[in-house]
Amino acid sequence: MKNIVLIGFMGTGKTSTGRLLAGRLNRTFIDIDKKIEMQTGLAISEIFQLYGENHFRQLERDVISRVSRYHNAVIATGGGVVLKQENMIRLKNTGIIIALTASLETILERTSRRGVRPLLDCEDRAERVAKLFNDRASLYMKADYTIDTTNMPPHHVAEKIIALLREGRHLRGRSKG
Repeated sequence: MKNIVLIGFMGTGKTSTGRLLAGRLNRTFIDIDKKIEMQTGLAISEIFQLYGENHFRQLERDVISRVSRYHNAVIATGGGVVLKQENMIRLKNTGIIIALTASLETILERTSRRGVRPLLDCEDRAERVAKLFNDRASLYMKADYTIDTTNMPPHHVAEKIIALLREGRHLRGRSKG
């Protein structure tokens, strides 16, 4: 079975939805950022601070190169994975790409309550979110499916993904539930 790959801007629910989805479908859950942290022994924010974004993107590319060979997994990517076409080609070869989106207001609210976000460490977070979001929007839209998570808790997003995949005949059998 193909992987289910969740892409989208930070704060759209990739990790929380991915974990639930993997449980429901009895699949392995892979969080790209967590893999990078385990590999380096550093938090993502520390990698950005010590080595910069380019180094982080190289680590991300290397991890994606490995995990894109897996099958039957749910993979939650970082928000910037779409910036390197090579990443998306690899993920698409063995996966179904699902973009999670949300309103800018929702993203601002969600990202303000969850941990350190290196790319948002600036004076005007709202302006920075809007710029990054707009710069990446067309890349996210290349996904096989898109789901707006603005007013949806992760378990509803997971259910919607399961329904979409069944409709597209990407899933067989029954999910836990």
